[in-house]
Amino acid sequence: MLKAERQDAILKLIGAMRIARQSELVQTLRDHGFEVTQASVSRDLEDLGIVKINGAYSQPERAGNAFGIGLINIESAGDSMIVAKTYSGLASASAVRIDAAKIEDIVGTIAGDDTIFIAVKGPKEQRAVIKRLWELFEEK
Repeated sequence: MLKAERQDAILKLIGAMRIARQSELVQTLRDHGFEVTQASVSRDLEDLGIVKINGAYSQPERAGNAFGIGLINIESAGDSMIVAKTYSGLASASAVRIDAAKIEDIVGTIAGDDTIFIAVKGPKEQRAVIKRLWELFEEK
């Protein structure tokens, strides 16, 4: 099966059930007909920006925040760029929150209406910044 199908299945599974460990997710995917390894699932979780909230994996868009400013999606774009999507009109406020967090590996941000371009130092830092951004906007 294709990577996109597997990642879609991961999002559906963690949205439908509480999964606290990668080994649980691997077994559940296998039960649903996916031939996966723990390493491939680990990479998928990183690619999708999945975070643990209260001890269980959670879909990023379900992570809200105290100010009602929510990220809808975060994707890598090239080796040193991240594109974050917000609800219409909220990109600027979300970028202010990102800038205020002073995440060391972020070089700068540019916000439009519903899109934020986030420049990072390099590809190694990119995944860590994506994870940190989801954590920044998760409900506390």
